[in-house]
Amino acid sequence: MANPNRDAEYLGKLQDYYADYRNIPSYSAIGELLGMASKSAVSALVKRLTLAGFIEVTPDKRLAPTKRFFERELADFNLPAGLPAAANDAMSEAISLDEFLMPRPASSILVKIKGDSMMEAGIFDGDIAVVEKRHAALVGDIVVAIVDNEYTLKELGKDKAGYFLIPHNADYNIIRPEASLEIFGVMVGLVRKYR
Repeated sequence: MANPNRDAEYLGKLQDYYADYRNIPSYSAIGELLGMASKSAVSALVKRLTLAGFIEVTPDKRLAPTKRFFERELADFNLPAGLPAAANDAMSEAISLDEFLMPRPASSILVKIKGDSMMEAGIFDGDIAVVEKRHAALVGDIVVAIVDNEYTLKELGKDKAGYFLIPHNADYNIIRPEASLEIFGVMVGLVRKYR
């Protein structure tokens, strides 16, 4: 019989499987993946994970992840980037990265950054910007703008001559539109993968 005390471990293995294959395996494949010889043990685990809200059974009887399946533990402490803090393994809550990064998913997109014009703002080549599509922005916002029919990511500025775009790299000049400047969206988050 599956050990309910190991459900977090089993869930982790299912999450890793999902990351590799973009689906939840069948009951028999779950048994193989988790080392469960008994169909009843797999069935009991699936029932517990369903009751806990991590997976659901679709109308065609397949297993599918729920929003909660994608939640990750959030440590119960802040991590100072300066002086070390006392160690504490406590986890207090879980968050979904999608919900954390995209307060308005229907109007948000991910944009891959290319180039180094914003590196002094901590935005690097290869990063993924989370952009909320909207046509209004405040001075100081990092925006995706369409300037003279070309997209760019810069800080929005304004002076007596009008709106302009500010790069965050001393090697680049301020961009003033020759014909048009339209706001496509405002950056609300940033994702960087280290490996």
